[in-house]
Amino acid sequence: MDKALYQQLEQERLLNQVTSQIRQSLDLSVILSTAVERLQQFLQVDRLLIYQFDFQWSVPPGECILEREGETEERKRNTSPPRLPTSSSFSSVNRNSRKGCVTYEARSSDQILSVLYLSEADSCFFEKPEAQAKFTKSQAFLMIQDVENTYQSSPCFLAFLKRIKVRSKLVFSIIVQNQLWGLLIAHQCFQPRSWSEDENKFLAQITEHLSIAIYQAQLYAQLQQQKETLERRVTERTQALHDALLAAQSANRAKSEFLATMSHELRTPLTCVIGISATLLRLYSNSEELPKIPREKQQEYLKKIHDSGEHLLELINDILELSQVEAGKTVLQISEFSLTKLAQQSLYSFRERAQKQEIILTSDIQIKPDQDKFSADQHRVKQILSNLLSNAIKFTPEGGRVTLRVRVDGNTAIFQIQDTGIGIPEEQQPLLFEKFQQLDSSYRRQYGGTGLGLALTKQLVELHGGAIRFTSTEGIGSKFTVHLPALPNLSPNSQQRVKASSFKTSLQTIYTNNPRGRFILIEDDEETATLICEILTAAGYQVVWLVEGLTALGQIELLQPTALIVDMYIAGQDGYEIIHHLKNTKATQQIKILAITTETESTSPESVLITQADDFITKPIQPNQLLNKIISWEARE
Repeated sequence: MDKALYQQLEQERLLNQVTSQIRQSLDLSVILSTAVERLQQFLQVDRLLIYQFDFQWSVPPGECILEREGETEERKRNTSPPRLPTSSSFSSVNRNSRKGCVTYEARSSDQILSVLYLSEADSCFFEKPEAQAKFTKSQAFLMIQDVENTYQSSPCFLAFLKRIKVRSKLVFSIIVQNQLWGLLIAHQCFQPRSWSEDENKFLAQITEHLSIAIYQAQLYAQLQQQKETLERRVTERTQALHDALLAAQSANRAKSEFLATMSHELRTPLTCVIGISATLLRLYSNSEELPKIPREKQQEYLKKIHDSGEHLLELINDILELSQVEAGKTVLQISEFSLTKLAQQSLYSFRERAQKQEIILTSDIQIKPDQDKFSADQHRVKQILSNLLSNAIKFTPEGGRVTLRVRVDGNTAIFQIQDTGIGIPEEQQPLLFEKFQQLDSSYRRQYGGTGLGLALTKQLVELHGGAIRFTSTEGIGSKFTVHLPALPNLSPNSQQRVKASSFKTSLQTIYTNNPRGRFILIEDDEETATLICEILTAAGYQVVWLVEGLTALGQIELLQPTALIVDMYIAGQDGYEIIHHLKNTKATQQIKILAITTETESTSPESVLITQADDFITKPIQPNQLLNKIISWEARE
């Protein structure tokens, strides 16, 4: 009686210790290690272990295998604690794969074979699903007094138990949230053992508390993960706000600097015009006779007024040009022209200026006769070359050299402007193509300029689907290289207008790498086309505006847009014919088509839906209606 009472008190004391540790600690490895060690001592079993299913290996795979006879004594004497499972090992179990390994172990002595990290993956245990299924019930247990008697009909499994020195065993399931997490197993290694009812009840209570500890650890791990995620998001959001603030401050500084620069650039020629004109007015108003001004002086005055006026016009044109590109209203006039002639004309327009500054202006045109014809916007290409040549001459000192090289590589024209000028400091190079940005104030004072030239040049290059690159070394010079692909001349008798919706994105990017989608709009009414372009551009889409429908069919096949928006009644053309052609051509039949119709046409028997259009929208265009139709397409894909 005294012994039974003592056993009961010891059980309660051990149970209280486990319970107290669960309340005081969230470290699952400490709780389980301590529980296994004290249970082994209390039950006086040879070996007590926890077998964990779906264990995420944190030890080398070679260690987690079934131990074989002939293993080294060092491996058998291994008493080091297991490498702890990660939080991911507490995730929901995979019902299709329940294999794991021994993660915690306590032995009565070093003479007892260690099964730490042992996996039953290749044992007979998994040949019989019912052997595992019986433990999925709450409080399931298995009590074996002598394995040699119990498993005579299962020679494979009996051999496995003998190999790991098991003669008697007691197994309890550890159920967490109605799922089998693992097993609590007691082994007697050398002789049979009769397990008492008190031992069964005690281990059942222990497994209940261990289940609570494991579930508590799962919740804590989830909480920690959520905390880390929240902290990361807060950090990212804070950084984003900080970056946005810096960008806003930078933009504000750039705006202020630009306004100051523009004020200076506009004031200088205006001062000249006003000053000279005031001088002439004073001379003519204060004398009854016409003043005798030498002819050379008259020409000098007139030339200064003319040059100042041209400079003002150039500044204003740059501002207007950039605003047009920004608004997506720049129109490319595609035509065929001679690259050689264009290069020569560009050089000739700067020859006088170069001579005045004693700069050598040369060309290196390597174009074969059959490569000379090129399709693009001739005026814009000349503007690109003019901006680059102007900069090269401006920043090249007397005695320097500026060279224009032109060659053709396949379907691409390559222009290169190289100078022996002052070069660009490395720290200033990232700002080179930014609008309203210039190099530092010393450059601005010495060389002038608004900071729009290169920004506009880059946008015009990208508007053609091209790219511009540069290399520069301070004190040695700079080299700008422009790659322009030939744009198809869609109409042989007239210039085809192509509208780009964003100054930041080249046609090449629009064709191949736009994240929101690209649209081709066929519409001859400029007001309607402008509205649609602005709606789609504001929503983050890219738009190519084509005026002539039938001549654009081949171009649509080339560009492969996400969708086509077509007016059913373009002047002199038929939208039905365009849609029919696209839907019956293999290369374009997958393109979504949105037809623009009148209210009457949309309800007529010959509805646009019959013409194979995917959807329609009526005039006048409603922005929300247009965007909703496009968004509904995206949702279905």
